Amino acid sequence: MKSFLKMKPSLHPVKHQFSSSIVSWIEDEDSMVDISHFTDSEVSEDGYSHSNSYLSRNLHDMHISVRLIEEFMELAKENTSSNLETCGILGASLKDGIYYVTTLVIPKQETTAHSCQASNEEEIHATLAELSLIPVGWIHTHPSQTCFLSSIDLHTHFSYQVMLPEAVAIVIAPTDQTRHYGIFRLTDPGGMAVLRECKERGFHQHSETLDGSSIYESCGHVYFKPNLRFEIVDLRSS
Repeated sequence: MKSFLKMKPSLHPVKHQFSSSIVSWIEDEDSMVDISHFTDSEVSEDGYSHSNSYLSRNLHDMHISVRLIEEFMELAKENTSSNLETCGILGASLKDGIYYVTTLVIPKQETTAHSCQASNEEEIHATLAELSLIPVGWIHTHPSQTCFLSSIDLHTHFSYQVMLPEAVAIVIAPTDQTRHYGIFRLTDPGGMAVLRECKERGFHQHSETLDGSSIYESCGHVYFKPNLRFEIVDLRSS
């Protein structure tokens, strides 16, 4: 999947079923104390360490609905059973220094067993703009692979993180017996520097980071929240 962050403005409005483009931050006050912090200290088969000891310390927290992964998996169910990847974009708003991921956009896309590329990107941009949302990352499945970021995934995520340091890449790997999902970002400056200089495309090996860190890592600024309002815009049916 490639980035849509540098797209031209859409020429066509996008219709949606939301009653309002204003998102609700918290459904009730008591939900503030019911937050789960995403942590991960495992090492995946790709050889990268995901120690949650990320190098950039000044990131804004990100709150994500606990429903997001489950509902995305349901939307991807047909593709997953056919060993095809599925991708989506995370839309959020910034309030009081916290990114609230309240919308999942499923774009029209071209998929294979090992790749997923959004098409009609102007429609994605128009949807986020209409809802006054910021693209804060992406989510995709690995139907028959383990939970990691491939070299193509790293390049895709670089285009998000170069625009927003807090951007995340969520990988869903239902057949991985070690873990079914991960939330990752490029290390900074290590991984970001490697991807900034890499001109290769397709599946390939990346050089080591200058500081000896991993190219990417698990996120330490993401929190799952049970009562955060969550909407889905599936552009595949539009």
